[in-house]
Amino acid sequence: MNTYSKFAPNVFLAKCDQLYQTGDVIEVQTRHGKENECEVHNLIYEQGGFYFYSITRTDGFNAQERAKAKADRLNGYAATAERKSNEYYEASHEGKDFLSLGEPIKVGHYSEKRHRALIDRNWNRMGKCVEFSDKAKDYEARAAYWESKTQEVNLSMPESIGYYEYKLEKATEYHAGLKSGKYELRHSYSLTYAKKEVNLAQKNLDLARRLWEQPDSSEK
Repeated sequence: MNTYSKFAPNVFLAKCDQLYQTGDVIEVQTRHGKENECEVHNLIYEQGGFYFYSITRTDGFNAQERAKAKADRLNGYAATAERKSNEYYEASHEGKDFLSLGEPIKVGHYSEKRHRALIDRNWNRMGKCVEFSDKAKDYEARAAYWESKTQEVNLSMPESIGYYEYKLEKATEYHAGLKSGKYELRHSYSLTYAKKEVNLAQKNLDLARRLWEQPDSSEK
Protein backbone atom coordinates (compact mmCIF):
# COMPACT_ATOMS: atom_id res chain seq x y z
CA MET A 1 0.00 0.00 0.00
CA ASN A 2 1.31 3.46 -0.94
CA THR A 3 0.78 6.20 1.63
CA TYR A 4 1.61 9.87 2.04
CA SER A 5 4.71 10.98 3.94
CA LYS A 6 5.52 14.58 4.95
CA PHE A 7 8.81 15.71 3.44
CA ALA A 8 8.89 19.51 3.58
CA PRO A 9 6.41 22.36 4.11
CA ASN A 10 3.53 21.75 1.65
CA VAL A 11 5.27 18.68 0.23
CA PHE A 12 4.10 15.09 0.70
CA LEU A 13 5.87 12.15 -0.91
CA ALA A 14 4.49 8.75 -1.76
CA LYS A 15 5.88 6.12 0.62
CA CYS A 16 5.97 2.90 -1.40
CA ASP A 17 7.07 -0.67 -0.75
CA GLN A 18 8.12 -1.24 -4.36
CA LEU A 19 10.08 0.52 -7.09
CA TYR A 20 8.35 2.65 -9.71
CA GLN A 21 9.47 4.53 -12.80
CA THR A 22 8.96 8.17 -13.66
CA GLY A 23 5.55 8.54 -15.24
CA ASP A 24 3.99 5.52 -13.53
CA VAL A 25 0.49 6.08 -12.20
CA ILE A 26 -0.15 4.75 -8.71
CA GLU A 27 -2.79 4.94 -5.98
CA VAL A 28 -1.75 6.74 -2.79
CA GLN A 29 -3.86 6.40 0.34
CA THR A 30 -4.49 9.24 2.78
CA ARG A 31 -4.59 8.72 6.54
CA HIS A 32 -8.37 8.74 6.26
CA GLY A 33 -8.35 5.82 3.83
CA LYS A 34 -9.12 7.81 0.66
CA GLU A 35 -7.08 6.85 -2.40
CA ASN A 36 -5.80 9.40 -4.92
CA GLU A 37 -4.45 8.55 -8.36
CA CYS A 38 -0.99 10.09 -8.68
CA GLU A 39 1.84 10.30 -11.20
CA VAL A 40 5.33 9.35 -10.04
CA HIS A 41 8.13 11.85 -10.67
CA ASN A 42 11.45 11.32 -8.87
CA LEU A 43 12.79 8.86 -6.32
CA ILE A 44 13.82 11.19 -3.49
CA TYR A 45 15.30 8.66 -1.07
CA GLU A 46 15.09 5.12 0.29
CA GLN A 47 14.66 4.28 3.96
CA GLY A 48 13.72 1.21 5.96
CA GLY A 49 12.87 -0.81 2.88
CA PHE A 50 10.57 1.89 1.49
CA TYR A 51 10.92 4.14 -1.55
CA PHE A 52 9.85 7.77 -1.32
CA TYR A 53 8.73 9.48 -4.54
CA SER A 54 7.67 12.98 -5.49
CA ILE A 55 4.16 12.82 -6.93
CA THR A 56 1.39 14.92 -8.43
CA ARG A 57 -2.29 14.04 -8.60
CA THR A 58 -3.50 13.06 -12.06
CA ASP A 59 -6.73 15.04 -11.63
CA GLY A 60 -4.71 18.27 -11.39
CA PHE A 61 -5.69 18.91 -7.78
CA ASN A 62 -2.85 20.85 -6.14
CA ALA A 63 -2.26 23.49 -3.48
CA GLN A 64 -3.90 26.18 -5.61
CA GLU A 65 -6.98 24.06 -6.25
CA ARG A 66 -7.12 23.17 -2.57
CA ALA A 67 -7.04 26.86 -1.65
CA LYS A 68 -9.79 27.59 -4.19
CA ALA A 69 -11.96 24.79 -2.80
CA LYS A 70 -11.52 26.06 0.75
CA ALA A 71 -12.33 29.64 -0.30
CA ASP A 72 -15.45 28.49 -2.15
CA ARG A 73 -16.58 26.41 0.82
CA LEU A 74 -16.05 29.28 3.27
CA ASN A 75 -17.84 31.73 0.98
CA GLY A 76 -20.75 29.29 0.95
CA TYR A 77 -20.75 29.19 4.75
CA ALA A 78 -20.67 32.99 4.83
CA ALA A 79 -23.65 33.26 2.48
CA THR A 80 -25.63 30.79 4.61
CA ALA A 81 -24.78 32.65 7.82
CA GLU A 82 -25.73 35.98 6.25
CA ARG A 83 -29.06 34.55 5.07
CA LYS A 84 -29.83 33.22 8.56
CA SER A 85 -28.88 36.58 10.08
CA ASN A 86 -31.33 38.33 7.78
CA GLU A 87 -34.05 35.80 8.56
CA TYR A 88 -33.64 36.34 12.29
CA TYR A 89 -33.64 40.11 11.76
CA GLU A 90 -36.92 39.93 9.87
CA ALA A 91 -38.41 37.58 12.48
CA SER A 92 -37.41 40.00 15.26
CA HIS A 93 -39.99 42.45 13.89
CA GLU A 94 -42.88 40.25 14.97
CA GLY A 95 -45.61 42.46 16.47
CA LYS A 96 -43.69 45.63 15.59
CA ASP A 97 -46.86 47.64 15.06
CA PHE A 98 -48.04 46.79 18.55
CA LEU A 99 -44.64 47.25 20.18
CA SER A 100 -44.10 50.58 18.42
CA LEU A 101 -47.00 51.99 20.44
CA GLY A 102 -44.85 51.65 23.55
CA GLU A 103 -47.61 50.03 25.52
CA PRO A 104 -46.40 49.09 29.02
CA ILE A 105 -46.73 45.51 30.18
CA LYS A 106 -49.98 45.22 32.10
CA VAL A 107 -48.96 43.26 35.17
CA GLY A 108 -51.64 40.77 36.19
CA HIS A 109 -53.56 41.26 32.98
CA TYR A 110 -54.25 38.24 30.75
CA SER A 111 -52.04 39.88 28.06
CA GLU A 112 -48.96 40.06 30.36
CA LYS A 113 -47.61 36.60 29.53
CA ARG A 114 -48.11 37.06 25.79
CA HIS A 115 -46.55 40.53 25.87
CA ARG A 116 -43.43 39.34 27.73
CA ALA A 117 -43.10 36.28 25.44
CA LEU A 118 -43.20 38.50 22.35
CA ILE A 119 -40.45 40.75 23.69
CA ASP A 120 -38.31 37.74 24.70
CA ARG A 121 -38.72 36.12 21.27
CA ASN A 122 -37.66 39.26 19.46
CA TRP A 123 -34.74 39.83 21.82
CA ASN A 124 -33.47 36.30 21.25
CA ARG A 125 -33.95 36.67 17.50
CA MET A 126 -31.85 39.84 17.44
CA GLY A 127 -29.20 37.98 19.40
CA LYS A 128 -29.20 35.26 16.75
CA CYS A 129 -29.10 37.90 14.04
CA VAL A 130 -25.91 39.37 15.49
CA GLU A 131 -24.43 35.90 16.10
CA PHE A 132 -24.87 34.81 12.49
CA SER A 133 -23.72 38.18 11.19
CA ASP A 134 -20.47 37.75 13.14
CA LYS A 135 -20.11 34.23 11.78
CA ALA A 136 -20.57 35.52 8.23
CA LYS A 137 -17.80 38.09 8.74
CA ASP A 138 -15.47 35.43 10.15
CA TYR A 139 -16.12 33.10 7.20
CA GLU A 140 -15.57 35.96 4.75
CA ALA A 141 -12.23 36.84 6.35
CA ARG A 142 -11.08 33.22 6.20
CA ALA A 143 -12.28 32.92 2.60
CA ALA A 144 -10.27 36.02 1.67
CA TYR A 145 -7.15 34.42 3.15
CA TRP A 146 -7.57 31.27 1.03
CA GLU A 147 -8.43 33.30 -2.06
CA SER A 148 -5.06 35.04 -1.66
CA LYS A 149 -3.40 31.63 -1.96
CA THR A 150 -5.09 30.49 -5.17
CA GLN A 151 -2.19 31.85 -7.24
CA GLU A 152 0.58 30.88 -4.82
CA VAL A 153 3.32 28.57 -6.08
CA ASN A 154 5.08 26.29 -3.60
CA LEU A 155 7.37 23.29 -3.59
CA SER A 156 4.51 20.83 -4.01
CA MET A 157 4.23 21.86 -7.69
CA PRO A 158 6.58 21.14 -10.59
CA GLU A 159 6.11 24.80 -11.59
CA SER A 160 8.12 25.72 -8.51
CA ILE A 161 11.35 25.23 -10.48
CA GLY A 162 10.62 28.21 -12.73
CA TYR A 163 9.21 30.17 -9.83
CA TYR A 164 12.31 29.80 -7.67
CA GLU A 165 14.61 30.40 -10.61
CA TYR A 166 12.89 33.76 -10.95
CA LYS A 167 13.06 34.40 -7.18
CA LEU A 168 16.77 33.58 -7.14
CA GLU A 169 17.46 35.83 -10.12
CA LYS A 170 15.65 38.76 -8.50
CA ALA A 171 17.24 38.20 -5.08
CA THR A 172 20.73 37.90 -6.59
CA GLU A 173 20.30 41.04 -8.67
CA TYR A 174 19.06 43.02 -5.65
CA HIS A 175 21.91 41.78 -3.45
CA ALA A 176 24.47 42.70 -6.10
CA GLY A 177 22.79 46.08 -6.53
CA LEU A 178 23.11 46.83 -2.83
CA LYS A 179 26.83 45.99 -2.98
CA SER A 180 27.44 48.13 -6.06
CA GLY A 181 25.45 51.10 -4.82
CA LYS A 182 22.67 50.71 -7.39
CA TYR A 183 20.20 50.33 -4.53
CA GLU A 184 20.21 52.30 -1.31
CA LEU A 185 21.27 50.59 1.92
CA ARG A 186 18.27 51.46 4.08
CA HIS A 187 19.81 50.14 7.28
CA SER A 188 22.95 48.36 8.53
CA TYR A 189 21.44 44.91 7.95
CA SER A 190 20.27 45.48 4.37
CA LEU A 191 23.08 43.37 2.88
CA THR A 192 22.63 40.64 5.48
CA TYR A 193 18.91 40.34 4.81
CA ALA A 194 19.42 40.45 1.07
CA LYS A 195 21.98 37.65 1.28
CA LYS A 196 19.53 35.58 3.36
CA GLU A 197 16.95 35.99 0.60
CA VAL A 198 19.48 34.75 -1.96
CA ASN A 199 20.32 31.74 0.20
CA LEU A 200 16.66 30.93 0.78
CA ALA A 201 15.81 31.18 -2.91
CA GLN A 202 18.79 28.95 -3.76
CA LYS A 203 17.77 26.41 -1.14
CA ASN A 204 14.21 26.29 -2.45
CA LEU A 205 15.38 26.04 -6.05
CA ASP A 206 17.70 23.15 -5.21
CA LEU A 207 14.86 21.35 -3.46
CA ALA A 208 12.43 22.07 -6.31
CA ARG A 209 14.90 20.60 -8.80
CA ARG A 210 15.42 17.56 -6.61
CA LEU A 211 11.69 17.00 -6.46
CA TRP A 212 10.67 17.72 -10.03
CA GLU A 213 13.56 18.04 -12.47
CA GLN A 214 14.12 15.02 -14.67
CA PRO A 215 17.72 13.74 -14.76
CA ASP A 216 18.28 14.78 -18.37
CA SER A 217 16.29 18.04 -18.31
CA SER A 218 19.25 20.04 -17.00
CA GLU A 219 21.47 18.98 -19.87
CA LYS A 220 21.33 21.97 -22.21
